[in-house]
Amino acid sequence: MTETTLAAALLLGFAGAGHCFGMCGGIAAALNLGGKAGPATTIAYHGGRILSYTALGATVGGLAGSVTLDGWLIGLRYLAGILLVLMGLYVADWWRGMLWLERGGAVLWQPVQRFSRRWLPIRRPPEALLLGLCWGLMPCGLIYSSLAWAATAADAGRSALLMLCFGLGTLPSMVATSFGAAGVQAALRRRGLKLAIGALLIVAGAWTLFQVISHSSHLQHAAGGAASDTPHQHHQHR
Repeated sequence: MTETTLAAALLLGFAGAGHCFGMCGGIAAALNLGGKAGPATTIAYHGGRILSYTALGATVGGLAGSVTLDGWLIGLRYLAGILLVLMGLYVADWWRGMLWLERGGAVLWQPVQRFSRRWLPIRRPPEALLLGLCWGLMPCGLIYSSLAWAATAADAGRSALLMLCFGLGTLPSMVATSFGAAGVQAALRRRGLKLAIGALLIVAGAWTLFQVISHSSHLQHAAGGAASDTPHQHHQHR
């Protein structure tokens, strides 16, 4: 787990500002409508969201780490680089292929959404926390693709940490929505910011792929060298 990887997770959450405004902004704003709910309720909601992301990360990371197939970890590292590139394209609005995840997730979201209605309207922080836990499961391409990327860490703790960083990255946009900070919202919606973050994610993905390819080539050369040395060693022994 490198600082670059953790920074990429934060950027993913931060870059989804425009997406978050549309997907979660309504409920986040309603939680503090007119200041009646209070900051404790709003904080509890966002805490629930981030806890949900973190728990999901631990789950998918644990499942991915339980697989013992040959070449599985190398394959996951390739997938991590590819997903970073795809998510960079998605954030920059250069490619919208991730939207199919939202269409698939909508089917799973419907029963969760019906279940979560029991806590509306929000009156106390515990209700907001439970609603946030449910809202972390909503059909969002950015969340699902980030989960797929976090799973490539193949470790419950590392994947959970990546999704925790992702959740923390979403806080500026979501808290700005909750408290009606129009200036912050406008700044986060700027096209130039999305392009810059998208480009950084693409560079991070390309660098990840380069590292994996270099490491794989090094292992192949080492294995080839060991194989070629073996007959020579046997000849000397004889």
